[in-house]
Amino acid sequence: MVGTANNGRMRHAFSVVNGEQEVGLNSAPPSNAGSEYGSFEFTREDVYALLCERMKYKNKFNYKERCENMMDYIKRLRLCIKWFQELEGSYLFEQEKLQNALDFAESRCAEMDLIVKNKEEELNLIIVELRKSLASLQEKLSKEESEKLAAMDSLAREKEARLTVEKSQASLSEELGKIQGELQNANQRITSVSDMYKLLQEYNSSLQLYNSKLQTDLDTAHETVKRGEKEKAAIVENLSTLGGQYMSLQDQFNSCKASVNDAAKQKDALVKEVASVRAELQQVREDRDQLQLQVQTLTAEVVNCEELVIKSNELKERCVSQSNQLKTLQDQLDAAQNKLRVSDLSAFEAKTEFEEQKKLICELQNRLEDAELKIVEGETLRKKLHNTILELKGNIRVFCRVRPLLPEDSPGADGKDVSYPTTTEALGRGIDLTQNGQKYSFTFDKVFMPDSTQEDVFVEISQLVQSALDGYKVCIFAYGQTGSGKTYTMMGKPGNPEQKGLIPRSLEQIFQTRQSLQSQGWKYEMQVSMLEIYNETIRDLLSTKDSSRTEYGSNGKQYTIKHDANGNTHVSDLTVVDVCSSREVSFLLDQASHSRSVGKTQMNEQSSRSHFVFTLRISGVNENTEQQVQGVLNLIDLAGSERLSKSGSTGDRLRETQAINKSLSSLSDVIFSLAKKEDHVPFRNSKLTYLLQPCLGGDSKTLMFVNISPDHSSLGESLCSLRFASRVNACEIGIPRRHANMRSFDSRLSLG
Repeated sequence: MVGTANNGRMRHAFSVVNGEQEVGLNSAPPSNAGSEYGSFEFTREDVYALLCERMKYKNKFNYKERCENMMDYIKRLRLCIKWFQELEGSYLFEQEKLQNALDFAESRCAEMDLIVKNKEEELNLIIVELRKSLASLQEKLSKEESEKLAAMDSLAREKEARLTVEKSQASLSEELGKIQGELQNANQRITSVSDMYKLLQEYNSSLQLYNSKLQTDLDTAHETVKRGEKEKAAIVENLSTLGGQYMSLQDQFNSCKASVNDAAKQKDALVKEVASVRAELQQVREDRDQLQLQVQTLTAEVVNCEELVIKSNELKERCVSQSNQLKTLQDQLDAAQNKLRVSDLSAFEAKTEFEEQKKLICELQNRLEDAELKIVEGETLRKKLHNTILELKGNIRVFCRVRPLLPEDSPGADGKDVSYPTTTEALGRGIDLTQNGQKYSFTFDKVFMPDSTQEDVFVEISQLVQSALDGYKVCIFAYGQTGSGKTYTMMGKPGNPEQKGLIPRSLEQIFQTRQSLQSQGWKYEMQVSMLEIYNETIRDLLSTKDSSRTEYGSNGKQYTIKHDANGNTHVSDLTVVDVCSSREVSFLLDQASHSRSVGKTQMNEQSSRSHFVFTLRISGVNENTEQQVQGVLNLIDLAGSERLSKSGSTGDRLRETQAINKSLSSLSDVIFSLAKKEDHVPFRNSKLTYLLQPCLGGDSKTLMFVNISPDHSSLGESLCSLRFASRVNACEIGIPRRHANMRSFDSRLSLG
């Protein structure tokens, strides 16, 4: 079965289920057993061949040869187990390594996620700010462009206005020049008219003087006429001479009168001309005033034009500054876009790295799953080999369960008095208890911590329960001080499916397996019995008659325990019920739980005052092979050990406590005797040990649950329970035997 270095070849390790990868000595740590047995490794076929190997003896009665073969077989099994332990250690190391790598990758991935998220947030903030600044800049740019366009339009309008103003100014200047020339001409004409007026006034004055002179002359002429009339006579003489003078004077007078009329006409013409000149002068003055107003408006427009020119220059400068600002903003925008491209590139690189890390994590997770599958397969095979070793050694398996802290526990209790080692050898199997500063270490087949569920506990014993259907006797009992959780482990919490105990779960599994095995030709019949040992008295919990309590149990019956030659146990007059489903058994369990003795103590509100024994007898027949098997499943909830100083029991409770402690003490004596391999084992010292005799000293598969409390006030009892469990674990009770044979005509159910 075992490949050594002496045979000149190496066998390949068993193929793992996933991917049929082969694990050899290269993946396992170096073995310490190589110095004794050489380097070794196993294949799956070697392991199953080793498990299925049957001893062949030349002489059936040569016990020395049988012992040597058995020792050699045990050595090979130990060697196989040691190799599996080393392989398991390597798998655990690889799992831890992969877990560390996975944790590191996950932390790195988380960091990368945080970095990427931070980068994305920063980039998003930068992008939002840039978009906001870009939007504001675009708004400013649009505003500036609109203002620039408006300014350009206003500048163009101003230029056009300036050109028009310049043109109008030039035309006005020309018109002003013309008007000034005309004004000068008008002034000259006015001066000439004024001179002419003066001349006319002088001429008028001269005419007036001449007229007055003429008047005077006329007067003188009249006087002369008068004098002439007077002197008519004198004149008559001179009439002819004077007539000629008169006619000349008349001519002169007519000519003077005509000249005076001409002068008056000329005067009227001159007056009219002066009036027209005055009107023209007034018009010229009005034109001058209008021109002066136009000049003032033009001057104001020129000033406005100069202001517009200044404003246009300022707008030009502002446009230039805005153009410069736009250039700087464009540069900033280009820099931001470059930064954004760099950020996008870094984000892409980070995303690429994240994808790589993700792929690495997926690969590590796949490797971890493969390693976990390998570990599960190795653990399953290790358990099978370990169970085989225990069955071959005949040891009682021991599981330890620590209940969680409860509100009614002692104040300040933190559960730190109980710890669990984390080394590879003791992981899940070791428990440390510290009392008065001293540390006590224990190792069992399995240790369940306070956070373990009922499902976790049942998974570990499911294969053991399954073996009852295969024709083995199976016994599972719970031991521990009162209030440590024994009844909860075995029965669970009523009304809560998730907190069902081992007994309901075992029955469900058995009936489910029974249903699935019908396709293979198996038919099973099952019988149930339940009893309690109360004050060293057996009580039938399924009795349908009057359940009044007497000194000898129910109905005054005295039940006796008998063991036949085949190791089967019988209790006389005990009620046995045929069952076909787990529902029927559940009903019977409820009936038994209501009939069981329960009392209140200072340590437990509902303390079991008796030992409860549930027995399921199984008889199966395979109609195809005619093979018949008979199995028994005993599930026992022992009453809890108590200290009178703590429980405060009196009266009936005191008698119950004394009976419980006496029976548990007898159980301890039996365990001590078995551990020392004494010839006489005191099974008959109590009803409990006598009832458990086939389980403790026969061919049964036996497992004990030791339940302990993490409360500081219960450390003494917990330490005693753990020490007792260690002694139980060291006991060898014999190799379990399968009860299977070919079906005979008498198929009556045995009460084994």
